[in-house]
Amino acid sequence: MRYTSRPPRRRLVKKLVIIGAIGLVLLVGSTIAVRHVYFENLKPVSTVGTLAQRITVKKGATADEIGKQLKAAGLIRSTWAFRLYVSSKEVRDQLEAGTYLLEPSQSVAEIVSQLTHGKVATDLVTIIPAQRVDQIRTTLQNYGFSKTAIDTALNPATYAGNSALVDKPASIITLEGYIYPDSYQKTSTTDPQQIIGAALKEMEDKLTPEIRAAFAQQGLSTYQGIVLASIVEQEVSNQSDRAQAAQVFLKRLKIGMPLGSDVTAYYGALVAGKGRTLLYDSPYNTRMHTGLPPSPISNVTSSSLNAVAHPAATDFLYFVSGDDGVTHFTHTVEEHEAATAQYCHRLCSE
Repeated sequence: MRYTSRPPRRRLVKKLVIIGAIGLVLLVGSTIAVRHVYFENLKPVSTVGTLAQRITVKKGATADEIGKQLKAAGLIRSTWAFRLYVSSKEVRDQLEAGTYLLEPSQSVAEIVSQLTHGKVATDLVTIIPAQRVDQIRTTLQNYGFSKTAIDTALNPATYAGNSALVDKPASIITLEGYIYPDSYQKTSTTDPQQIIGAALKEMEDKLTPEIRAAFAQQGLSTYQGIVLASIVEQEVSNQSDRAQAAQVFLKRLKIGMPLGSDVTAYYGALVAGKGRTLLYDSPYNTRMHTGLPPSPISNVTSSSLNAVAHPAATDFLYFVSGDDGVTHFTHTVEEHEAATAQYCHRLCSE
């Protein structure tokens, strides 16, 4: 009888089947485990409300680079899961450059959808009423624009031939009065020239033929109407009082009486670097000089433009803004002094 060390064929087959089955179980198990980990890593980092973050995707950035950027910002759980998701959805080449507002409460699917559809974050650059050009400059700086870009944007020469500036005298080398106060959209590719250009267009739209004709009826050119509107804008915060304030200034112009506006005197002193004083003698000091100042002293709103175009049918010669926010109109200097003494303590002592 012969003996062999090899196991019978049936035992070998059985062993191989067992090994194969174990391998299959391990493979299936590991696949399930990997899939579980993968899908877990596609879930949001956080389910509670957290602050959104701005992420700027540079032009030409790869999916791997974007994934690392998102992971470092705490917006996704896993770089490899992000990369695999992008690849499986075949959107690797659809990721768009731009600045995005993303939240940790977003899933990878939601983030990728935003990145592939170019849903970039938009900010609103807000220029508030009654701002001077130097204050608007500061506003633009606060939004992160460069000094060089702002200089270009605020230079009237940048808009040579622009119909919005058709009424501005060539001798006036500032956009003072023409940058309409409003909120303007800003994306990662917006430059300040686009924002100022939009503000100029908005101002042009407000200077309707009807407004221009109404200025002319008051004996004012369009530019003079803007100048006076800027004074009304600064002097009277209550819009319902502006038409009466405009009436006071127009009457003073007609009789050759100084406008006597504190805000014009302050403007002349401030732009000359003298601080906020009524004593500095500049062409803008309408307490010392008759007529309108040489240029607007701030931007204007429709309210002030309309007030100058359509002044109240009153006959006042004086007004004072009280501490209570109410504008008190009077006919004589004696009445004005009495109203000032009664209603203006804090404001008139500043």
